Amino acid sequence: MNDLSKTAFNRRPDLHVETEGEFAGWRTWSRDNFETHAGPFYHQMDENGRITCAFRVGKKHLNGSGNVHGGCFMTFADYCLFAIAAPEMQGPGVTVGFSCEFLDAAREGELVECDGEVTRGGGSLIFLRGTLRSGARMLFTFSGTIKRVKRKGPAETGA
Repeated sequence: MNDLSKTAFNRRPDLHVETEGEFAGWRTWSRDNFETHAGPFYHQMDENGRITCAFRVGKKHLNGSGNVHGGCFMTFADYCLFAIAAPEMQGPGVTVGFSCEFLDAAREGELVECDGEVTRGGGSLIFLRGTLRSGARMLFTFSGTIKRVKRKGPAETGA
């Protein structure tokens, strides 16, 4: 199925579907400059509506010890929060809470995948949790909270 047309994904003008390589058919977005620079990170929806996210570890993701930098895992996990929450979102949101545990390292060339779930979606807050893995090996667990926000018009300039 992989049909995201009834979710917040269809309201993202920056949504991009990859057409080549390992992640052909997977989606990403380009509006977040930091994530675009840190990634590329991808997501897809399976026939049961579950979101999976992934990225292939490259040299730019590594710390001085040759392992994925903790900040990269955290950035990817924040990306995953929004990909997993997209079916619940009706518009934009911001991360207001994030907690994580580092369990194991990943190295260059490994495929890092994330699965997760919305544990509760309320009126203004969405609570989520997820796990990053490389194969069967758990690397990182996280939980986070997204606050739905309304877009504001341009800020007024005062004299």
